[in-house]
Amino acid sequence: MKVLDLQCGHQHVFEGWFASEDDFLGQRERGLVECPVCGDASITKMLSAPRLNLGSAHAGVTPTQEVVATAGTEQTLQAAWMAVARRIVATTDDVGNKFAEEARKIHYGETKERGIRGQATRAETESLIEEGIAVMPMLLPEALKGQLQ
Repeated sequence: MKVLDLQCGHQHVFEGWFASEDDFLGQRERGLVECPVCGDASITKMLSAPRLNLGSAHAGVTPTQEVVATAGTEQTLQAAWMAVARRIVATTDDVGNKFAEEARKIHYGETKERGIRGQATRAETESLIEEGIAVMPMLLPEALKGQLQ
């Protein structure tokens, strides 16, 4: 099993597990590898090195450790974002392109109050906000809109 550090065209970094380098290349060519954050299929393999445990601890922080800490922070933020996105998908109803209509029905008490998500144009979103209806535009990765694992 090969664990590869991957990056999408939007600079999101993530790991992918593949049987081999050829397996990764084949899946990427068929469009089967995509960013879990934004769904971008324009994936590149990042440089990575195996971790070597030489058995001695060094005092202080090396430049390599600083780079790893920065990358770790970015990955932590991405993981937190994905957790929020998964929770939104799991706890809201997808009303598709009828979002503005359904948000108004809920706001004016015409239907049961519940969390919803869907698509609205910029004009529809601005109109909802002007009416005092709280909305939050948010891009959810396509991968999350299917069955959750």
